[in-house]
Amino acid sequence: MSDSATPFHSIDATTGATVGDPIAVHGLADVESACAAAEGAFDTYRATSREDRAAFLDRIGEEIIALGDVLIETAMRESGLPRARLEGERGRTVGQLKLFATVLRDGAYLDLRIDPALPDRQPLPRPDLRLRKVPVGPVAVFGASNFPLAFSTAGGDTASALAAGCPVVVKGHPAHPHTGALVAGAIARAVEASGLPAGVFGHLVGPGNDLGAALVRDPRIQAVGFTGSRGGGLALLNLAQAREVPIPVYAEMSSINPVVLLPHALAARGAALGTAFVGSLTMGAGQFCTNPGLLLAIEGEGLDAFVEAARTALTDAPAATMLTQGIHAAYSRGAEALAGHNAVETIARGKVGEGVAQGQANFFATTADAFLADAALGHEVFGASSLLVRCRDEVEVMAVLRAAEGQLTATLHMDEADMDFAAKLVPLLERKAGRILANGWPTGVEVAHAMVHGGPFPATSDGRTTSVGSMAIDRFVRPVSYQNLAPVLLPEDLRDGATGAPRLLDGQRA
Repeated sequence: MSDSATPFHSIDATTGATVGDPIAVHGLADVESACAAAEGAFDTYRATSREDRAAFLDRIGEEIIALGDVLIETAMRESGLPRARLEGERGRTVGQLKLFATVLRDGAYLDLRIDPALPDRQPLPRPDLRLRKVPVGPVAVFGASNFPLAFSTAGGDTASALAAGCPVVVKGHPAHPHTGALVAGAIARAVEASGLPAGVFGHLVGPGNDLGAALVRDPRIQAVGFTGSRGGGLALLNLAQAREVPIPVYAEMSSINPVVLLPHALAARGAALGTAFVGSLTMGAGQFCTNPGLLLAIEGEGLDAFVEAARTALTDAPAATMLTQGIHAAYSRGAEALAGHNAVETIARGKVGEGVAQGQANFFATTADAFLADAALGHEVFGASSLLVRCRDEVEVMAVLRAAEGQLTATLHMDEADMDFAAKLVPLLERKAGRILANGWPTGVEVAHAMVHGGPFPATSDGRTTSVGSMAIDRFVRPVSYQNLAPVLLPEDLRDGATGAPRLLDGQRA
């Protein structure tokens, strides 16, 4: 600890008790050291081969697996999440690392392009032009509270930035400091075993905002990855834009993930949909950024059956431990605000829990007119809370969707007879969301090449990007064009006869 700062403790999420010895807080001098080390490592790391970086990512995954049960048990204690969920999350974390190792070995992310010189072209000759994407530089990554493994120290932001060739400095989330330290140690061992400079990875710990603010302000940091609240993301975005040299902040922030229940689907299976909805809503105490926080449906018998089934299922839903007492307090305030709103009906509330930070599930309803009159009804309540908007007709459904903010996901539950209405909705949903689902629930996010986990503001700060899937690497590279350079000066991938990565040659896939 380089600066004077009060140590803090890890907290058992279930009991609220402090665990273990006090944790030393990194200070501003540590931020300086970590950023200097990252900058010092950048040129060496960016020059490594794609195969060497792929092997490094694989090695990180191996080191995480080697942590064994201690990692799972530590994360269980600090997050309150069950073993099965965290074992699955560990698998996803390692799977993300493997995905980006595959992306590196393929090389398509480099977007190699060659337009050969045309010296005899009239009226002017064309120069020799060659393009590839290069890493942007050191990246700051903020660990997320709700995914202590897959969106934190070695999560998707870290994996994609390291794959791009960027050193990473992580600001660990204070809700799971021991979990983060274990994973950071695994990454450090992989760095050393791979013969890379130590500055390729840095890890900073502290409960306050000063550490993260200093990290974003440091002129050596060239991009930021963040998953968290809208307030936190906007604060980082403002800091980054106020720098002498502004940098991009890729922040995933706020989404209520509208689910549209189309009439024929409701008529055919309203009760089954109601039960399935509650299962999605209450999964993980509702602490998913893709939680179904908004439902839209046209009044009728099918909707009545849906509501009654959801009421029954939710009334029986046990309270669940939320990640932190702060998250629980914010959730409770949001739910009580809806419960006390004069235009909102409380359909059902789950069981009240005993103990610390027990999140009670909530299901509310309002009208389209009320939703359109009060923008606050469209704000996220992070937890197992959802709002049904009762609509009179298709026109009101579309009006509510037009008024909704940008979203990570939008879902259509439909049958064949609903296709005409669905065809009207899809173009609208393309403007609102990064992922459109049919006849499913948004709480599962597949790690795959075609996945988009992003969306228009405020779902993210840059709706052109994704934080999950192979395209996540695009956030941490930028294009460089080389004009008339001698072959000896060109990157190897752009030289004539180079093999190993796909390229466009005079506009044709070579």
